[in-house]
Amino acid sequence: MLIRSLSLEQDTPTMAEQAPVLRLVVGLGNPGPEYAQTRHNAGFWLVDELGRQQNGYFRPEARYHGETCRITLAGHELWLLKPMTYMNRSGQAVAALARFHKIPLPAILVVHDDLDLPPGAVRLKRSGGHGGHNGLRDLITHLGGNDFARLRLGIGHPGDSREVSDYVLRRAPRTEQERVEQAIADALRELPRILAGQWERATQAQHRRKID
Repeated sequence: MLIRSLSLEQDTPTMAEQAPVLRLVVGLGNPGPEYAQTRHNAGFWLVDELGRQQNGYFRPEARYHGETCRITLAGHELWLLKPMTYMNRSGQAVAALARFHKIPLPAILVVHDDLDLPPGAVRLKRSGGHGGHNGLRDLITHLGGNDFARLRLGIGHPGDSREVSDYVLRRAPRTEQERVEQAIADALRELPRILAGQWERATQAQHRRKID
């Protein structure tokens, strides 16, 4: 996946924009080559690309039930985590790392696929429910709350709720995949702004994006 590097330009945030400094970015997905290119792994794709751009390497960490990477971005140290517990048990991995390093919920950003957004759309949320997403559902259970940020990557909907399970575990057509990859590029370009506390500006930038 070829994506241009992050821009590190920052403006000074206003008091109203200030948000907790992120310490952990979690990408949700399923482990194994059979799932690597499926829609449900969009969260993995983003953190993989973020690690690559910052010359970081993911390593297995048994104590965290996943693969982790440490990077420094815009002067901030970040943990990156890919749970290896399968989507429905993602919370086990996130809770283990967050509790060991005493990372509060508002300092966690969870990146996940979203059926309610068209391919290529990106949305940021500071908190909220699980919206039927099993990974988020398990996170809320294990973390004991829902006050963590989310970065939602649209993958579209099959149109029939009975087809959702098969849909998220299939590869997207090339045109849809390219839109998701562009969304990841755009989201990563806003990440330094989020780290600088400019949450509202980053959110507005994503909402103004046009999908080809």
